Amino acid sequence: MKTTQLFRLLLGALLGGAPAAASRAQAPPTFTPAVQAFIKVNAPVVALTDAKVIDGTGRPALLHQTVLLRDGRIAQVGPSKKVKVPAGAQTISCTGKTLIPGLVMLHEHLYYTMPAGGFFNIAQMPYSFPRLYLAGGATTIRTAGSIEPQTDLAIQRLIGEGKFIGPDMDVTAPYMEEPGMDIPALNTVKGPEEAATATKFWADRGCTSFKMYMHATRVDLAAVVREAHPRHLKITGHLCALTYREAAEIGIDNLEHGFMASSDFVANKAPDVADYPAARLALQRLPVNSPAMADLIKFLIGKNVALTSTLPVFEPYTGREVVLGGGLDALIPQLQERENATWQQNQGKDSASVALFKKEQAWEKQFYDAGGLLVAGTDPTGAGRTIAGYANRREIELLVEGGFTPLQAIKICTLNGARYLGRDQDIGTIEAGKQADLVLVNGDPEQNIRQLRQMEIVFKHGVGFDSPKLFESMKGKVGLN
Repeated sequence: MKTTQLFRLLLGALLGGAPAAASRAQAPPTFTPAVQAFIKVNAPVVALTDAKVIDGTGRPALLHQTVLLRDGRIAQVGPSKKVKVPAGAQTISCTGKTLIPGLVMLHEHLYYTMPAGGFFNIAQMPYSFPRLYLAGGATTIRTAGSIEPQTDLAIQRLIGEGKFIGPDMDVTAPYMEEPGMDIPALNTVKGPEEAATATKFWADRGCTSFKMYMHATRVDLAAVVREAHPRHLKITGHLCALTYREAAEIGIDNLEHGFMASSDFVANKAPDVADYPAARLALQRLPVNSPAMADLIKFLIGKNVALTSTLPVFEPYTGREVVLGGGLDALIPQLQERENATWQQNQGKDSASVALFKKEQAWEKQFYDAGGLLVAGTDPTGAGRTIAGYANRREIELLVEGGFTPLQAIKICTLNGARYLGRDQDIGTIEAGKQADLVLVNGDPEQNIRQLRQMEIVFKHGVGFDSPKLFESMKGKVGLN
């Protein structure tokens, strides 16, 4: 892959950390007819019988289980022989199928790569992306950076009111980025005073996290920390001018893109200077079992900094899918043509990307094994191959490719995300008393992780949405809205 393409890929790993906006006690919305058309299950009591349950805790899966849902919550989980199905319950046989928790994904966007002439740029997908996230099993997302925060907040409201289809959303404010890149849609601030003012402004309007970007400086981050942390709001970052170690010292809560955005290994790095090519070259030269990386991992864990895996946006081209997770036909024809052409051009030409991608997978596993809180997302931007919904399932597949067990990978994408958001008492696992957010899969992803692509019903607050029908409804739509 050419240097320009590599640079644009990291830019596209563009443009997410926070407590949840959703309340535990919510009255069920009144769904519009347009939303009802995609609802497959909506009953006060639902019995999911004879299922394999992967509960999201990382514990071994349980066979022949019945899960009772009542008024939007999980009422009971237990062996089918022992759980009594109440009279009048809607019963769904899950023989040969698997239940997993609804995915909690922390680096999502409601926009997609749409170049402006020769410039990298992005455009909002306010209708297709929320639907695709839910279709792909994501019942809770954090938008890890906004270009239209007012639109994101409106979509959050419309979903809550039953007028739109989509996941529960934690909305991140516009980027905290100093001038430095010609991306038309990208928000910029000039100095810490503007960063502090922006933090207060968007916190007052309902944004629940803040994202530092590549040219943000140490004083910018310190200003955001001073404003956000007293409100119990969190800060994440896709960094470059700031090293991971510097950001952790100042108080950042989360770091995006695994270690792919780390500039910690640049020799004699100048403070507050973003040199992406130098940072990437340093990572390429760093041994996979580097003591320096092990020391950074230990430091980050000691500072309680979470790390977000976004493997799909960095997945190499050679020998892989054109659109990750099989979503090529979701794109409008012009974009299908663009992605096919780019894929063809890069076959066999991305050996450096392949090598660094494999190291990134290993470093994420090292972070997890050392006790770090690894969470996950997809970043549906980059070169344009990463699309909401399809990529969420692909992230789990790539975690397994990198050495995690299917149970661990599902935990990273469910319970770990809920823990970061401070919502693990309510979502993230299949346990009695929790919100009824779960996914019915036609198959066994523990035996073959790609069977996650066979999602049938996605339950959010106990309401079951038809996953294949949602995917079908958005074919040929991504790139329009």
